[in-house]
Amino acid sequence: MLKKEFKRKDVNRARNLIMGNSGDSTNTQIGYNTKQTDYKEGDVWTEGRKTWTIKNGIKQTVSKLDVIKKEVFMPLSCPCYSKIMKKRLDNPNYKIHKKCHDCVIEFEHKLRIRGEYDNYKKKLVTKNSLDIVNEMESYLLDAINTSNSGFVSEDGVIEKWAGGVNKKEWTQKIKEASKTRREHLEKELNDKEGTKRTN
Repeated sequence: MLKKEFKRKDVNRARNLIMGNSGDSTNTQIGYNTKQTDYKEGDVWTEGRKTWTIKNGIKQTVSKLDVIKKEVFMPLSCPCYSKIMKKRLDNPNYKIHKKCHDCVIEFEHKLRIRGEYDNYKKKLVTKNSLDIVNEMESYLLDAINTSNSGFVSEDGVIEKWAGGVNKKEWTQKIKEASKTRREHLEKELNDKEGTKRTN
């Protein structure tokens, strides 16, 4: 037994979705005519203060976090073979390679056969080092910019400190060191790309 009574517009909406007419009206309106714009699957538009799109025939809002969600969350199935990703090693491999563990093994096996595996591994290590440099720079800049003018002791006494670090000088040193290391790693990465193309 249904707990909810279906109204005529609910039935019309279901009929429109089944027939593929997702944009059709479900109500009859008399006396007022608005400017009607027809949108197709995948169109993106702004209405009011929200951004909208049509996915699978249904009008949905587009969030600013949709791009981040695609990067962070692992889909149910692998993009390569549409195989369900449920193994323990699928999640870490998806974060790095955007495919399941089995697809990564198969890809790396093909690289070994062609003799390109060593360059591939070195490239991965270099990219990982670049990420570490970026994270370390961000961490150190945050640490320098936090306030160091006071400290609460175990007794609850607030101690005021004089002096401290020169924020401007240390920020410049950290940015310069990070830039130098980043340039070195990018040159190394480009050199590997160049040797890969010549082989």
